[in-house]
Amino acid sequence: MRVTVFGATGTVGQALLPLLADHEEVVAVSRRPRAAQDGIRWATADVSSGEGITDAIEGADVLYYLVHSLGEGDFEARDRQAAARVSREAARAGVSQIVYLGGLGADHPDASPHLRSRRVTGELLAADGVPVTTLRAAMVVGKGSAAFETILALVKRLPVMITPSWVSTPTQPIALTDIARYLAVVAGNEEARGTGYDAGGAEVMTYRQMIERIAAMLGRRPRIIEVPVLTPTLSALWLELVTPVNAAVARPLVEGLRNPTVAREERLRELVPFELTPFDVAAQEALATNA
Repeated sequence: MRVTVFGATGTVGQALLPLLADHEEVVAVSRRPRAAQDGIRWATADVSSGEGITDAIEGADVLYYLVHSLGEGDFEARDRQAAARVSREAARAGVSQIVYLGGLGADHPDASPHLRSRRVTGELLAADGVPVTTLRAAMVVGKGSAAFETILALVKRLPVMITPSWVSTPTQPIALTDIARYLAVVAGNEEARGTGYDAGGAEVMTYRQMIERIAAMLGRRPRIIEVPVLTPTLSALWLELVTPVNAAVARPLVEGLRNPTVAREERLRELVPFELTPFDVAAQEALATNA
């Protein structure tokens, strides 16, 4: 089976590639040329401009879509245009399945623009008739994950945090290794074609609990003071001041943190049964990689 991976250079894409390469013919897509390695052939394409998409998809049985435009101006429009392009080309090339990583909480009536864009992207990928398998996940716990790196930076830099109320929002973060494993297994799975699944991690917690547990791993005890007056704009500017995340990325992330991101069903665990990685283990692995 030939598999094409858009978003192959991202955090999840890099974890997924070696799992696929063990069993499939893999074409990884990057905006810049790369040399073939470990059974992976690299193709050059850009979903934003459309350049190279046709060649990258040619001959693919399954297409992974791990792309988003977070941090770009008008990311919602960019996401819509990119998904529509890939959907058309996938249908034209006879792709049998698209596997898409979406977001938990995206179906909520009050979903943030970022989460709403995740939902619309999945809908557009399916618009031309190719069955889409959507895995909906919350924060991915691993090195390079923007949300996890933001939490880590807060813990490392602030002994006292004056935080907005989103620190009490429930979420269900998932280990990078676990979401990569789920993504790898659903490719070519007839039961998963055209179906969406909630991909929850091992534990439900609040962002405050997450901050406190990461802090304990680092031997820190930050004081957290919640206030109701920090708007998404002020919260984004605050994050930009104290973390490496720029405001263009921080604001959509912060707006999404107000929405609970907890799995509502466990059909994916029944389809792909394995023991999920506890949050502390996933966080420790990410910290070791960051060291």
